[in-house]
Amino acid sequence: MEIHDLGDGEPEVAVVGAIHGDEPCGARAVERLLDADLDPERPVRLVTANEAALDAGERYLDADLNRAFPGNPDAEAHEVRLAAELVDALEGCTTLAIHSTQSYAEPFAVIDSMDEVTRAVAPHLPVDAVIQTDAFTEGRLIEHPHTLEVEAGLQGSEAAADNAYWLSRAFLAATGAISAPGADDVLDAGGREDVSVFRLRERIPKPEAEAYEVFARNFERVEPGERFAAADGEPLLADEPFYPVLLSPNGYRDQFGYVADRVGTLE
Repeated sequence: MEIHDLGDGEPEVAVVGAIHGDEPCGARAVERLLDADLDPERPVRLVTANEAALDAGERYLDADLNRAFPGNPDAEAHEVRLAAELVDALEGCTTLAIHSTQSYAEPFAVIDSMDEVTRAVAPHLPVDAVIQTDAFTEGRLIEHPHTLEVEAGLQGSEAAADNAYWLSRAFLAATGAISAPGADDVLDAGGREDVSVFRLRERIPKPEAEAYEVFARNFERVEPGERFAAADGEPLLADEPFYPVLLSPNGYRDQFGYVADRVGTLE
């Protein structure tokens, strides 16, 4: 784990990249933030978390870091030990964790619950949607207090790396660490009131098959009887209306994604 502290005093705000080694966008955002020569008004901690997995180009070495929190410093698995170190490093910080996905090209935020920090920060992030995970947070960093995740775009893409940087700057501005991005910047500073909030309801399991397809679009309503995916050409039809989230043919080993409900908009 590589840590850089900016500003004077104990860090109050943190940006974390490379929780997964096959998602380099967060690490690249951290590098750009360091190169930007920021002069923060609040002390900031920048973290590249799973350097070993990043160097190997693998999601993880021994265990999924984002299912290993709060971790154990005495564990044999590299990521379980790392989780404990990262929790210690983020103590007292409002934190943004950067990820990327195989399911959706535009940025969106992922939260545990709609707490006061989320209500204060999320409206100022340039995201398409906010996902409230509720019962699906076990072992994830967003269980840590005052933590938000963002999915910056498609895994391995230049767009995701660029989005990750501007998402980080918007987050740092929203937390009072730096000045807000200007109107001419690549991504705006958020502040919209039309960002939809979705709550995950259940997983969409994958039947055993050789090939998978998806036909529904993430965050767009699927009607009863509508074909939303297929396994070896056999269609899967919706029993009831839902909004798909993180839906992709290959993003997960044993599930297509999640069933979600649209519960409102950011206010």
